[in-house]
Amino acid sequence: MTPRPGGADAPLVDRVETAVYTVPTDAPEGDGTLAWDETTLVLVTAVSGRTRGLGHTYGAPATAAVVDQLLAGVVTGRSAWDVPAANEAMSRAVRNAGRPGLVAQALSAVDIALWDLKARLLDLPLTRLLGATDPAVPVYGSGGFTPYDDARQDRQLRDWAQTLGIARVKIKIGGRRGREEHRDLHRIAAARRSIGDTTELYVDANGAYTRKQAVRVARAFEEHGVTWYEEPVSSDDPAGLAQVKAATTADVAAGEYGYTLPYFWHMVTAGAVDCLQADATRCGGITGWLRAAALAEAAGLDISGHCAPHVHAHAAAAVPNLRHLEWFHDHVRVEDMLFDGVLDPAGGTVSPGASGAPGHGLEPRPGAAERYRVR
Repeated sequence: MTPRPGGADAPLVDRVETAVYTVPTDAPEGDGTLAWDETTLVLVTAVSGRTRGLGHTYGAPATAAVVDQLLAGVVTGRSAWDVPAANEAMSRAVRNAGRPGLVAQALSAVDIALWDLKARLLDLPLTRLLGATDPAVPVYGSGGFTPYDDARQDRQLRDWAQTLGIARVKIKIGGRRGREEHRDLHRIAAARRSIGDTTELYVDANGAYTRKQAVRVARAFEEHGVTWYEEPVSSDDPAGLAQVKAATTADVAAGEYGYTLPYFWHMVTAGAVDCLQADATRCGGITGWLRAAALAEAAGLDISGHCAPHVHAHAAAAVPNLRHLEWFHDHVRVEDMLFDGVLDPAGGTVSPGASGAPGHGLEPRPGAAERYRVR
């Protein structure tokens, strides 16, 4: 018999474990402000009896040490039903360690693992536990990294738009911290040729441009039907985002570097975005992501899930103001390599929970993953 939530026989979190995997990219990757050739996934496992819940984030290996040293002891021995209580206890415990940044990512991964654990204990898909607004979650293909040449970009975009039937795709612009405007515009025009007239085209400058430069570039790319302009200026500059938003027809989006709810409040009250982004692997896990979605809804805004698609999918299905979920090439590839139970984006949507598997449905692939384990 399943224990009743809140009862004396509620299952407890027995322990929390961590592992770190670093996977080389399949080609050099980069955006307007950063370049990389490997991606590190920090895996957190929350254990109750024979049941395990999984959560992960992407970041430095030191994130696992934060879980081990600051957070594991906080949640161990707590009721596995009361995930928001555990989230609050962790937030209080890391006050002096500094909540934003790497610490928030560690907290987020534990929160995700606890939600997965709760759903598995109840033998429910996470989307059933949270409650679905729409079981079909729209996705957009995301990649088009700045180091790509025209041929590689073309292959990737055609695969999303034509092979998989994804109706919206995104490329990175702002190369060399905004010093490659001409190449940016060339790549945008090439992207439109690759995907045709009916697929939506998105761009992401990762904060590489100055305010007026961002406006100037936007006016130049309007002829190519760009409808999404992500981080045209730094996400730490909400006034600048608002200025660009007022000067372009594309929807301005930002929020992926929000680690706390007040950050999203400031973004919303500044009128900085047309669509708020939030990343559950950074903003406090599923608990924090759902709160950010509610804040956006109260302001009349949609929310978009940033990266880590298999972390977000079930929560994304639960909110009425979802715009879409980022099907990010780098993270999709890593999650495909390390886990079974991944989702299929064919047709431009994913259906979390449709398989009936409990939790978020991911299962580690030990044989495939061990070669990439670094901790």
